[in-house]
Amino acid sequence: MKCHDIDYEIIGHDIQMVEVELDPDESVIAEAGVMNYMEEDIVFEAKMGDGSEATSGLFGKLMGAGKRMLTGESLFLTHFSNEGKRKRHVGFAAPFPGQIIPINLSEINGALTCQKDSFLCAALGTKIGISFNRKLGAGFFGGEGFILQKLEGDGMVFVHAGGALVRRDLNDETLRLDTGCLVAFSEGIEYDIESAGGLKSMFFGGEGMFLATLKGTGSVWMQSLPFSRLADRILQNVSSNQGED
Repeated sequence: MKCHDIDYEIIGHDIQMVEVELDPDESVIAEAGVMNYMEEDIVFEAKMGDGSEATSGLFGKLMGAGKRMLTGESLFLTHFSNEGKRKRHVGFAAPFPGQIIPINLSEINGALTCQKDSFLCAALGTKIGISFNRKLGAGFFGGEGFILQKLEGDGMVFVHAGGALVRRDLNDETLRLDTGCLVAFSEGIEYDIESAGGLKSMFFGGEGMFLATLKGTGSVWMQSLPFSRLADRILQNVSSNQGED
């Protein structure tokens, strides 16, 4: 199934949203709860499955729902369609501050792997699956890096990064980073999780016990402020101030 050919505009700088322009009979799929506004003639429906050929039929929909359960996301995706006779717009934004990355899958060999909570929306026809880290032991202790989402197709997808966005293009190189700072990577990149070093560094270094290792030729997108890190700092501050006015 060929993805719908949607147009878009990224609005804002540090706290961004994406406005998608839909021609008549065009559709976009999105995570539940990320829609900001929509114009008349736009209708939406929560569906089990992403609408691609892989999730057509009852069995395909159940398989897609099972995969989404593993990622901790909602079983349903919201499908927004333009049922009018002129161009209409619908806007999406992530639930925490950051930047939106528009990626044309046809320009990166048709596939993108991303953190399970980074996906925002995509053109109808995009297949949304999961990708497991090969080393299950490291994956269970590696936190964010164990289960990743895989987006496949030939259209536009939009993923979200917290804080500032950094893109690194690797040419048979290796990059190591905090597991939470990884947003997405293209085909040609091998992904793994490794320990951060000796026991002293792991427990007292303050950088986490595991690192994501990316090796190969392709593109890697990183974020400066993972939501998990922001949430940890907020909880620490709340805990330290309990009992004060």
